[in-house]
Amino acid sequence: MAGEIKKWKTLSSEYLIKRPWLTARRDVVELPSGEVNDEFYILEYPTWINVIAITEEGKFVMVEQYRHGLDEVGIELCAGVVEEGEDPMDGAQRELAEETGYTGGEWELTSVLSANPSTTTNLTYCYIARGVKLTGTQHLDRTEDIRVRLMSRDELYALLVNDGMKQALMAAPLWKYFCQSK
Repeated sequence: MAGEIKKWKTLSSEYLIKRPWLTARRDVVELPSGEVNDEFYILEYPTWINVIAITEEGKFVMVEQYRHGLDEVGIELCAGVVEEGEDPMDGAQRELAEETGYTGGEWELTSVLSANPSTTTNLTYCYIARGVKLTGTQHLDRTEDIRVRLMSRDELYALLVNDGMKQALMAAPLWKYFCQSK
């Protein structure tokens, strides 16, 4: 068996772009072998959240929106960015209220994921909120165009089975949910 895995040493870092939604840097790193990689790129993002929200009647609160990267309209979990200094659960509850108008229920953290631990710095906190209720209206950001969709368990499962959800950070906790709630 080989020895323990060691961390890389960062020799230098240079920011290539620093914008609210895209921060990229180039690191020069030295591997434990002594090999130097002078072009290792890192994307820095804030903490993200997503929510598997289930109403008292057992419907899943989903959102439908356009995603420019894939040039497609898709059905997703409510998700968003945790504000600086905000607790991830507080951010998740805020995002669910803002995007869907649903609040309340019993909340639990189901998983913490990374989109790509090789090149991204942030984590996504995935929550389940059971027993949410429609208590308000949407309060969307100026760049958001979101339609709320209530789906049955069978409809949501079929969406996953048929590759209808492209967002891996949302599909993973949903698959976990379905595996654990048989």
